[in-house]
Amino acid sequence: MSREFDLPRRLVAEALGTLLLVATVVGSGIMAERLTDDTALALLGNTLPTGAILVVLITILGPISGAHFNPAVTLAMLLRGAIGRHSAGLYVAAQILGGIAGTVAAHLMFEIPALGLSAHLRTGPAQWWAEIVATFGLVGVILGGLRFNGPAIPWLVGLYITAAYWFTASTSFANPAVAIARAFTDTFSGIRPLDVPAFILAECIGAVLATALFGWLLHPGTRLTIRGALRGAAD
Repeated sequence: MSREFDLPRRLVAEALGTLLLVATVVGSGIMAERLTDDTALALLGNTLPTGAILVVLITILGPISGAHFNPAVTLAMLLRGAIGRHSAGLYVAAQILGGIAGTVAAHLMFEIPALGLSAHLRTGPAQWWAEIVATFGLVGVILGGLRFNGPAIPWLVGLYITAAYWFTASTSFANPAVAIARAFTDTFSGIRPLDVPAFILAECIGAVLATALFGWLLHPGTRLTIRGALRGAAD
C-alpha cells in the first residue's frame, strides 16, 4: 500500500475498484445469460471479463490504496501488520458499499431494478471448501507476488481468478464484499442471501490459512511460529 496517498483517497480507490469489479462480474453475467443458453459458454463469458478487469483495476488503483477490493485481502494485510485496524475497518466498509453500488450500476445498464434478492442457491460443504481453497490461493498468489515480483501482481491475480472460476465448485467468489453484493442480484452471478454468511466465513478461513502458511514458506530459514508466520511475509 502506498504511503503517498491520504486515507480518503485510498478509501475512494477501494470503493471505486470494488464497484467496477462487481459491475463487471454482474454485468458480464447478465450479458452472457442473454446471449446464450449454454451454461458453460455463459460462464466463460463471465470469467474472461472478470480476470481482465482485475488486471486493469489493480494496475491503476494499486498505487493508491494497494488494490485490496476484498475484505479477505484486507484481513491478510492486517494480520501481516501492513495496515492498521482503523484503516482496515474503513477499507472493508468502502469495499462493501462499493460492491453493492456495482450491482446497482450493472442492473441499471441492463434495465433491471436497482436491487433484488438472489434465489441462486450456493451452499453445502463442497461449496464452502471451494471458497476456502479459492481464497487461500488468491491470498497466496498476492503474498508471493509481493515477495518476489510486485509489478506482476495485476496479472497474477487476474490469471488466478480466471483459472479459479473453473477449478472451484463455487466459481471462486473468494471475496466477502463481492459475495454480499452478489446477494442483491437475481441473475447469473447471484447468491442467495442465506448462503452468504457461510461463504464469508470460508473466505476468511482461507485468508488466515494462506497468511500463516505463506508467511513461513516465503522466508527460508525462519522458524515456524504462529506470530512469525502471520507477520513473516510483511517485507
